[in-house]
Amino acid sequence: MRKFTKFKLAAVFAASLCVIPSAGGVSAQTETPPAPSAPKTAAVPAVKEKKLANGLTVAVVERRSVPIVTVQLLVKNGASSEDASKAGLANLTASMLTKGTKTRTATQIAEEMEFLGGSINNGAGWNNSVVSVTVTSDKLDQAMAILADVTRNPNFDEKELGLLKSQTLDGLTYNLKQPGFLGNFVASKYSYNEHPAGGTPSSLASITREDVAGFHSRYFAPDFSVLIFAGDVTAAAANALSEKYFGSWSKPKREAADGSDHGAMTKSSDDATLINRILVVDLPDSGQASVTYARKIDGIGRSSKQYAPASVLNSVLGGGYSSRLNQEIRIKRGLSYGAGSSFGWRSGGTNFSTRTQTKNESAAEVAELVVGELNKLATGTISDVELVPRKSVLTGNFGRNLETTGGLASALGDLYSFGIPTSELNSYITNVNNVKDAEIESFAKANLNSGDIVIVGDYAKFKDDLAKRFPTVKVDVVKAADLDLTKDDLRK
Repeated sequence: MRKFTKFKLAAVFAASLCVIPSAGGVSAQTETPPAPSAPKTAAVPAVKEKKLANGLTVAVVERRSVPIVTVQLLVKNGASSEDASKAGLANLTASMLTKGTKTRTATQIAEEMEFLGGSINNGAGWNNSVVSVTVTSDKLDQAMAILADVTRNPNFDEKELGLLKSQTLDGLTYNLKQPGFLGNFVASKYSYNEHPAGGTPSSLASITREDVAGFHSRYFAPDFSVLIFAGDVTAAAANALSEKYFGSWSKPKREAADGSDHGAMTKSSDDATLINRILVVDLPDSGQASVTYARKIDGIGRSSKQYAPASVLNSVLGGGYSSRLNQEIRIKRGLSYGAGSSFGWRSGGTNFSTRTQTKNESAAEVAELVVGELNKLATGTISDVELVPRKSVLTGNFGRNLETTGGLASALGDLYSFGIPTSELNSYITNVNNVKDAEIESFAKANLNSGDIVIVGDYAKFKDDLAKRFPTVKVDVVKAADLDLTKDDLRK
């Protein structure tokens, strides 16, 4: 191993600071970065769709260049179909599918997938539940047998359920002490009038085997599901495997109200006031404070024509390192390690939020900065110098995601969850690139006002500054130890 004296190290360091002239005589530090290249297309092969006699939709995208296939069983019901008192039921049900069936133990399922050199994944979100396998194409038949078994024949073993509940509760208990997680957790009820999709301590504790088996029996059914194949498989082969393993899957008897969204929608407000309410969750001695702006937007769901403008708006505001929030809060002022924003899409609306963490003493300042950036979107303009690169972030990420079979299957699953034509995959890039600055301004002006600020942190350290920066807004304070999301006032 080479050894350097401190004098040699100093010389090396000094040399590294030297500016080497470029061939044209201009220093590298003053060269203008190259402009973004022209946007590329991401053509997706046609989706070949077939419906089995039992109502199961089979969708196939052939991509034969690499011998890998992802198969995703999508159930169009997730946390939106569970009662708030049983929050977390959808995810527990989906997670239990690989914990044992009538013919395989959890260990056997894991070992068989490992032997095939593949992977199996399962879980549920607000809009759907998913089980997927990814294997090389020569192992597809064996993987389909496992996928069908875990989907159709789970035994919901009491011991496995107890262990999963215990692990889930332990994780939730830990997360509820983290300001960032707690801020999102509270906003689900306070701002969005929904329950947390992952559950609450009381709801998780109340879930029984009968609850899990009942949710599975009611919603894991062919007429609520889509079987998506993406990769090295022909439509004929995929349809034959679907018939072989899922053709005898029968529909359960159920009431007509299935599939409804339990998350109540609130009416959009035309009030130009950006801040409607401020909620502080007092978490004494917390190392940091989380600052969230939350707004439920009614009437603009995932299938809306406003999806593209909203997506570009989000890229400009908080979709990455170069976004406005991160530039203002982290890069310019050093108040956080990162700041961002997102839309949580639903069938009939969307949940918008910004998020960041900072030291307690600067929580109020960060909240004010977030409001300022939202106001700029509604009142200012966005030049092409900023807009074109932010669109490129969206289209570039989209194209990269579609390069994998898993990403392609997930993108299709998103469309099927909301009843959107699969042709949307090939129009996404065009739709994004056609968004104009005026559309973003219009969307922000109409939808990003009258939201809530939720701050989780040590209130004593930012109380006075918060009152000074937001003198006309009433601040509601609740102790973290007193939180109860089942109550309208959030208090036990």
